[in-house]
Amino acid sequence: MATDDLFIIGTGRTPFTSDPASSVKQLSASAMRLALSDAGVRKGDIGAAFFSNAGQGALGGQHMVRGQIALRDFGLDRIPVINVENACASATTALLQALTTLKAGEAEVVLAIGAERLATGDPAAEKSFFSGATDVDAPLPGGGVSQRRSVFMDIYANLARQHMSRFGTTRAALAAVASKNLGHAALNPDAQRRETLTVEEVLAAREVVWPLTLPMCAPIGNGAAAAIVCTRDALSRFPDAYPVRVLAGVLGSGSLSTEAAAAEPITRRLSSRAYEKAGLGPRDMNVAEVHDATAAGEIIQIEALGFVPEGEGGAATLRGETAIGGRIPVNVSGGLECNGHPIGATGLAQIHEVANQLRGRGGARQVENASYGIVENGGGFLGTEEAVASVLILGRGDGS
Repeated sequence: MATDDLFIIGTGRTPFTSDPASSVKQLSASAMRLALSDAGVRKGDIGAAFFSNAGQGALGGQHMVRGQIALRDFGLDRIPVINVENACASATTALLQALTTLKAGEAEVVLAIGAERLATGDPAAEKSFFSGATDVDAPLPGGGVSQRRSVFMDIYANLARQHMSRFGTTRAALAAVASKNLGHAALNPDAQRRETLTVEEVLAAREVVWPLTLPMCAPIGNGAAAAIVCTRDALSRFPDAYPVRVLAGVLGSGSLSTEAAAAEPITRRLSSRAYEKAGLGPRDMNVAEVHDATAAGEIIQIEALGFVPEGEGGAATLRGETAIGGRIPVNVSGGLECNGHPIGATGLAQIHEVANQLRGRGGARQVENASYGIVENGGGFLGTEEAVASVLILGRGDGS
């Protein structure tokens, strides 16, 4: 079965918030209802489910059967439920495994869903949790761990300083990423941060760790997102669905070799494979959602995806090329910096945004004539780059 014989027929997401009131079960149910309604699919049509969650064990004490418990009350209690934990790429990994199940012929309709409750009201536990996405027996790049912030803010600050040193990237460029994403998020009612800020206001905000200020850094969050995928043969069963084609999906791990990671960073390596599979290139992309855990992350990723030459991501952002109306709009949802980052849900929320853009459902943040979109999602840290990353390319299409 060719990859373009697979379709996303429904998506849904909850608002991402810092409110700890809702449980993982409640968040999951909300996202599932939205995805089922969007696809015109009944619960009984679902042949398997992949449940993405990274934090419920460490922060909630729920291990081993998280998905079975989260989905049971919704009535998904007899089908295969597979639990997926893969750092910040957990949600896109769940989707890729759902697509693999379709290709294997084990089901015709599969649910990928991610839910997370990371904002628990216990800041010390929340920050400690993130350290587990690195090699806990190895020294961290960039120095020690602060009790005031996630270890990943120190990692990203170190990456930002390296980029500034190598290419002359300025703090104003980092601030332009955050300001741009806040402008996009102001149009997204599901985003956690929606207050617009100028570049100067971003620079004047509280410093987290130099050169990053608070608006340049993604907050943690609680929320859920889901996608329903099916085969071409199953499409006729869902006449109310608006399908989006899956043109390519690639998952990979980082390299422990500093030389290999520098020569071919993980996102560049994976995106090259994805473009080849899709028969497309960077210039064909009309919209992108990338993993901007910080503003520096967005600059690094748009370079690795081939949207701009290495070292020019900051300048391109300052020129407005990555804003809505620009050459390649990036993070039109507001990105992680503004939506927040409930790890198990993030990648599927990115898929939700790109799918809606391709369907013309972007509302006030709709990208004009969006035919192809790309999602880059990754996290953890291994050696000098992400431990895991994924790239998916989607295309507008009715399945004909």
